Order: sequence, then structure tokens, then C-alpha cells
Amino acid sequence: MRVLVTGGAGFIGSVTAAALLAEGHDVVVLDDLSRGHRELVPDGAAFVEGATDDAGAVAQALSGGVDACLHFAALIEAGESMKAPERFFAVNTGATLRMLEWLIVAGVDRFVLSSTAAVYGEPRSVPITEDAPTEPTNAYGASKLAVERALPWLAELRGLRYAALRYFNACGATPERGEDHDPETHLIPLVLAAAAGRRERIDVFGTDYPTRDGTCVRDYIHVADLAGAHVAALHALDDEREVVCNLGSESGFTVREVIAAAERVTGRTVPAADAERRPGDPATLVASRQRAARLLGWQPAWTDLDAIVDSAWRWHRRRWGL
Repeated sequence: MRVLVTGGAGFIGSVTAAALLAEGHDVVVLDDLSRGHRELVPDGAAFVEGATDDAGAVAQALSGGVDACLHFAALIEAGESMKAPERFFAVNTGATLRMLEWLIVAGVDRFVLSSTAAVYGEPRSVPITEDAPTEPTNAYGASKLAVERALPWLAELRGLRYAALRYFNACGATPERGEDHDPETHLIPLVLAAAAGRRERIDVFGTDYPTRDGTCVRDYIHVADLAGAHVAALHALDDEREVVCNLGSESGFTVREVIAAAERVTGRTVPAADAERRPGDPATLVASRQRAARLLGWQPAWTDLDAIVDSAWRWHRRRWGL
């Protein structure tokens, strides 16, 4: 197939674009480079610089004919979304729906959405299943859920086949591609930066949660596993018209466990300081993977925390010249 990958100069999008190329697909990357990096776009992919609500850029990306779209382009920081909710709805919801209109006119009938488990909000039970109530507690989750709620209408009325993949913390790295956000908000790269002396310390927000060591538990899925799930979802649309799946580990790791893994992997001390809980941080966020296993044939290959952290450390060492 010829596949449009929006946000393909970003972390997950670029790794997925590379996975598609390795499988023999033609790839067109559309990215405005506001958060992405041109050097992450894999060799062999056509590149169009522009936003998803830029009619000219989208038309250029679609000009050679496109069979499917994998949509990663978005604002992703939940805390930032509570400071600028209108921007998140404009980019994550409005721009996505406008692009979907153009995709449908162009005859693109397969769409895979990089969604988020933030659509669930505070979990009532874990691991979180797809049947859990969708009650976002931040504008980021709400902006993604708004797109998810539009997709069944486009499936019914416009014949769109779609998949929405909900996941928590993308992490790790491939040899060629890793996390490079500005500002960085994800725990593993922050911990590694502290280990490398590139930041003063890591703050541990809350040490009195009802978890095995008092710190928050989060689901960490390696970027290569996420890329594999998106490619599998694209193929699943051969048989399925509508797919909504969590991508989870069903176990998760605590903040202290991530810090300890980083110390083992790097051989360095990670300076850390206990801090007060952040408002709205649940104790445990872990997603079920049972539906993804059934519909996509997907299981995460990267399940060892030290291996995940080591893959990120190797990439960051090269990036930082260590």
C-alpha cells in the first residue's frame, strides 16, 4: 500500500514509517516540524512539510494516490493541555477532522488513529479495558476522544475503515530513533538525563500511593512494539471495519523501579528528590492488551524494563556524545 504517515518526523511516527518501509509499503510523511525532526524521517519515505489542516500540504501528500493514513500528528502533553485547551482542540480535534474530510474526498478509506488511554480519565479498575467509561480529566484526552467519537459516523456514512489505538507511555528507542521532545516530560528520558548529569535531579511526585513502593505505576510500551501494533491495525482493517484497542503491558512499573533500572543500566546514580503529589495523578494506570491480542495478534516483545531503558540509553548516549 501507499501510506500517509502524519507526524512521521516525530518519535512514534518515524519508527512506524520505518516499519512500514521495511514491510514493502510506500510511505509519505506529512509533518510541520513544529515538534518533529526532519532527520528522523526514514530514508525511502517521501516528505511533505506542512500541517494536517494545510490544504495545500495535504493535497501534495495525497497527489500520488494514498491507500491509508496513520495519524500521529498531535499535541501530546496533558499538563500543557490544561493551560491551552483551545489549542489542543484546534490541533488534535479540528485539524484532524478537516484532514479526514480531505482523505475521504480523495478516496482514502483506511485510517489508524494514534489515540491515548487518557480518554479514560481516572480508572475505576485496572488493568483498564476498552469497555471502561471514557471520562477524560484533561483537555488532551478529551481532544482525542472527540475524534474517536466522530469516527463511527464516518464509518457508517462514508465507508471509512478505522482503528483507534489507546496507549500510555511510549518509551525506549530503536538504534536510529529515540525521544527528543522540547520540553521533555516523559519519565525515562528525564531519568536518563539526570543520570548523565544533564539535569540536576528527577522529582518523584508522590511517595504515599497505595502501590508496591508508594510511587505511581505506569504502563510503558516500547516504541517498536507500538509501531508493530499500528502496522498490524492497518492490516486488521482488511477484515474489520472498526477497531478500538488498548496497547498495554497489563503490569506496569513504578517511578522508583524506573529510576533503579536506569541506575543498573547506566552504572550511575540518579539524583532524585521526593515531592508532593501532582493533582490528578492516579496511583495506577495500566491497560489491558487482551483485545489487541485477539484482533491484531499483538503482544509486546519488549517486556523487560532494563532492556527498554538500555535501548533508550544507547540512543541518548550517541545523541549526547557520551
